[in-house]
Amino acid sequence: MNEFGWRQALRIITLLIVTVLILLPLLATLLAGFKTQGDLATNPFLLPRQWHLEFYGQIINDPQFWTYLWNSLFISVVTTILTVIVASMAAFVFAHIRFFGSDYIFGYLLMGLMFPFAAAIIPLFIKVRDFGLLDTPWGVIVPQVAFGLAFSILLFRTFFDEMPKELFEAARVDGCTYPRFYLAFTLPLSMPIIATVATFIFTGSWNNYLLPLIMLNSRETYTWPLGMLQFQGEYIVEWNKVLAFVTLSLAPAIVFFLAAQRYIVAGLTGGAVKG
Repeated sequence: MNEFGWRQALRIITLLIVTVLILLPLLATLLAGFKTQGDLATNPFLLPRQWHLEFYGQIINDPQFWTYLWNSLFISVVTTILTVIVASMAAFVFAHIRFFGSDYIFGYLLMGLMFPFAAAIIPLFIKVRDFGLLDTPWGVIVPQVAFGLAFSILLFRTFFDEMPKELFEAARVDGCTYPRFYLAFTLPLSMPIIATVATFIFTGSWNNYLLPLIMLNSRETYTWPLGMLQFQGEYIVEWNKVLAFVTLSLAPAIVFFLAAQRYIVAGLTGGAVKG
């Protein structure tokens, strides 16, 4: 048994510091929903002097809150499904089929990782307007899928390349076609990377603020980040209600991340099988 040394102690201390830095803002956000404005201003990180449940109650009982959540859920789920389907199919082609210009096309797709999303917001708005998708969920879904493909294809192709070539060769001998091999072998063995990509895409879409702000105009189509604007007035911001709203809205994304956590590690560290 290895003796407990200064390296292990340093590692534990570092992990504890990182954990505190992550959990402290989340805990402060959770507790802020139980405080008044004055208590929040003078006591931001400690327990409330008096617990107020009405702020969370007002948000939960507001039908508009559930509309925002449904809009975010619909946009995030559809974005995730479309991105996973398109990216996995494209990555399968790049991993198993060699054709003229494949490396150049793959490199061109990866160039999308070099450009920040905000830099394309104006031409993107013009294109979405020309297609008549403004103030609709698809005006947010389609750009999110497009900008999520480069990163997703890179992860999928790296994972597919780790799969043993003997598996594909044996399937080819038995007369298995590319579509059948993709559906019957590749996808069932790719659950870790599918969960990894789905988690990144879902949480990114769920927390996206800039794109819905530009593309959505009516309150009925707002996502939850835009829903927080209802607590911001001309002269005052109800920070206790804003943070309570944030806590309730982040819960689905946190649950989704925790549920897929064990798959994320497997998806980022290699293939489902090794040759």
